[in-house]
Amino acid sequence: MKKEFNTTGICYPSLHYMADVSHKLDDVMTLVEKGKYFIINRPRQYGKTTMLHLITEKLNELDDYIPVKMNFQGVGEKSHLSDKAFAQMVIHQMIRHFSFQSPELKAFLQEEQQQIEDMETLSDSITRFVHHVNKKVVLIIDEVDASSNYNAFIRFLSMLRTKYLDRHSPQHATFHSIVLAGVHDIKTLKYKIRPTDDSHYNSPWNIAADFKVKMRFSPEEIAPMLEDYSQSENVRMDIPAIAERLYYYTSGYPFLVSKLCKIIAEDILPKTISPSNNVKTWMESDVEAALQIILKENNTNFDSLIKNLDNNPQLYQFIHRIIIEGDNIPDNPDDPIINLGKLYGILEKNGRLKVRNRIYEQRIYNYMVSRSIVSSLKNHNYAEHFQKANNALDIEAVLLKFQQFMKEEYSQKSGAFLEAEDRLIFLAFFAPILNGKGYTFKEVQVSMEKRLDVVVTYFQHRYIIELKRWYGPKAHAQGTQQLCDYLDIHGLDQGYLLIFDPRKEKGWVQEVIQHGGKEIFAVWV
Repeated sequence: MKKEFNTTGICYPSLHYMADVSHKLDDVMTLVEKGKYFIINRPRQYGKTTMLHLITEKLNELDDYIPVKMNFQGVGEKSHLSDKAFAQMVIHQMIRHFSFQSPELKAFLQEEQQQIEDMETLSDSITRFVHHVNKKVVLIIDEVDASSNYNAFIRFLSMLRTKYLDRHSPQHATFHSIVLAGVHDIKTLKYKIRPTDDSHYNSPWNIAADFKVKMRFSPEEIAPMLEDYSQSENVRMDIPAIAERLYYYTSGYPFLVSKLCKIIAEDILPKTISPSNNVKTWMESDVEAALQIILKENNTNFDSLIKNLDNNPQLYQFIHRIIIEGDNIPDNPDDPIINLGKLYGILEKNGRLKVRNRIYEQRIYNYMVSRSIVSSLKNHNYAEHFQKANNALDIEAVLLKFQQFMKEEYSQKSGAFLEAEDRLIFLAFFAPILNGKGYTFKEVQVSMEKRLDVVVTYFQHRYIIELKRWYGPKAHAQGTQQLCDYLDIHGLDQGYLLIFDPRKEKGWVQEVIQHGGKEIFAVWV
């Protein structure tokens, strides 16, 4: 059977092209071998279930380990109504796990099941089971979020914690290691049940080790997946360059990496092969083409992303400050809104808070622009007037048209309004000009001018537009140098500057600035 790129469920090495996660697996196995209890809490479609599968397979190869794998997804409410119901569900999942692997262990557990009445009797059965097998038993549970709102689950965790603390006593023999997987961490689970109780921080899982394994794919881990595909399908590609490009847009988010590859392999590449030329080649430009497709499609990952913003207005406004307003916000581990953004896979810290990957940033930006009420933009779609030869974009003409637009529509608006909305107005103005053929990626720059560098990709072209506010000639000179430095990073000789000037008597001018070997076209609005 031919392999394919997988974006749903478990990835199997025999069926799917997979990134090299061997180092991640080794790190996780080190925790297991040390007898740690821990939770892999990462956003959805981040490779958690695949990692649990790999752990299980690895443990099955070892003579002195026995894995017991469960999944709480789909467990009905009836199983959470009482301790007995929950304990019976757990022992039933253990029985099911061994149904085809060990009839003897299945029969042993079926005998134990008759005695299960509550968490205490479940605890005793676990002890007897561990003594019976005389091996290191590792409990692996996926989708623990499915039980997160139920007290029975919390009491189950508390029982496991009690056994863990006295695990070296024969009467409390228990699992050697426990691996849980879900979006939330255990402190969050406790909080969700009793949000007004001051004792909720006394987590039933405070015995857990910190899980520091990086689950995102690095370019070096993406490359073997591309190599496997290239050899299997006889496709030519510059593997290091394409791996870097995939990482540039996805920041290694497993679902997004696999999704872009799947789009290229199944939707883009077949259309580039002609009868006269059967050579199959992946180009870096194919990644850009896949980006255009993924940003226009609906999928469960994006649906969840937008739902989490819609359901949390404070989080929406917080992300708006980062993407649209260009605020430079430091991380605060005690801020519940920041933690919520991290929990949903939207935010990460990298010296400062930023959106986790460029695809999420663009998708959220598109959504925010579509939600914004900028009524005067409705009749301003001049996309065809700004295209140049060779699929280039006339950025100077775009900025001048925006200057005219602002002078006509917003010259009477208050400074406070412009302070809050100026960037959004420009990005909303620019969106129909790009018209799905290009994208804007925002890079906040720390400076007194509150700069926001917009990296524009349009077909094969790249432009840098710096958005900043006017704080005087000295700050302007410093900002010009910073823009030149940023152009150097991108290997460009020409840049663009859009200055939002709060002064009432502004000149509405434009000028060409020659600085440090760079040419900068600047427009004041």
